[in-house]
Amino acid sequence: MSGMIMTIMKKEFARFFGDKRMVFTTVLLPGLMIYIMYSFMGSAITDQFTSAEDHVYAIHTVNLPDSLSALKSHESVALTEESAESVEALKEEIEAQETELLVIFPENFDAEVAAYDSLTAQTAAPAVEIYYNSVFTESGEAYSMVSQMLEQYEASLANKFDVNADAEKRFDLATERDMTGQFFSMMLPMLLMSFLFSACVAIAPESIAGEKERGTIATLLVTPIKRSELALGKILSLSAIGLLGGVSSFLGTMLAIPKMMGGVADGGMNAAVYSGTDYLMTLLVILSTVLLIIGVISILSGMAKSVKEAGTWATPLMIIVMVVGITSMFGDGAPSEPYLYLIPFYNSVQCLNGIFSFSAVPVNLAITVGCNVVYTLVMAAVLAKIFDSEKIMYI
Repeated sequence: MSGMIMTIMKKEFARFFGDKRMVFTTVLLPGLMIYIMYSFMGSAITDQFTSAEDHVYAIHTVNLPDSLSALKSHESVALTEESAESVEALKEEIEAQETELLVIFPENFDAEVAAYDSLTAQTAAPAVEIYYNSVFTESGEAYSMVSQMLEQYEASLANKFDVNADAEKRFDLATERDMTGQFFSMMLPMLLMSFLFSACVAIAPESIAGEKERGTIATLLVTPIKRSELALGKILSLSAIGLLGGVSSFLGTMLAIPKMMGGVADGGMNAAVYSGTDYLMTLLVILSTVLLIIGVISILSGMAKSVKEAGTWATPLMIIVMVVGITSMFGDGAPSEPYLYLIPFYNSVQCLNGIFSFSAVPVNLAITVGCNVVYTLVMAAVLAKIFDSEKIMYI
């Protein structure tokens, strides 16, 4: 690497890292905010849709039959037998979220159930009425518990065989690795592309369009430096800074996912299932993608008259990147056809999809990284031409 390119990179690094506020807002703040926001959302969702572990459900019954008297001994249930005259008042209390559940059985429920034959009956089966409030979390959980109990009781009346009855056996053979791969391969490529683009668009316009707007880039252009060296120096330094911001956001997301999932990730998902090779491949894809994004935004910034205009021009590109990122959620995993990995941005998304789903193809990874580097060099040449154009640079 030539000394002039290193000089340009040092200048950009000095400008960026010399501004502590810019370092904080670009590198540290995105990951921190994502971690705090996702953790807060996960805690809020968990608190809203789950009750306390030691909660005792207030359940009122009318005509509770002897066959279901086991409900009285349930440790998480406070059962109260009521008369038919109190039904309307209890409904109002449930509506007002003052109590949780009302279960009304027909009189002589056990006798009617024993006498009922679904093949010969001329009348409807004995009906149990359960009143609850779905907006009231505890009421909804009580309803699920009681209705499940009644369904099990109904099934036991004509039980001919059992399905997965042995509670000590694991019938769901999906492994922690499988569940982690399925979730991460769907979500992380889209999130990662968004984070990388956000980090790049936060720094590239200021470095090129900003200097152009302030007139300081004119000083660089009159120095004895090749335009290609100036372009490469800008792109490489901005890519390094953008990579820091993207990795910060990525780490914030990885750390917050267990809390965002309300504890599900702790039991069924674990990023530790990925090997060092997987993380190395991810880093290669991220780095080449950052180069590509910086290259595109640098060209837009070079063509723009101001930072604001550069940001406006980058908006359609952001939409494209977001749409391409969503493709990881469709299909049966990453495609295997090598020619699809010639498509910029799409190749990065599908490579990440393959890595996180443990189905990465080394050839496709090499094509993706190689193409992204080549495309970046082409864009560096275009940027050099822009720097060489007085009509563009001095408008």
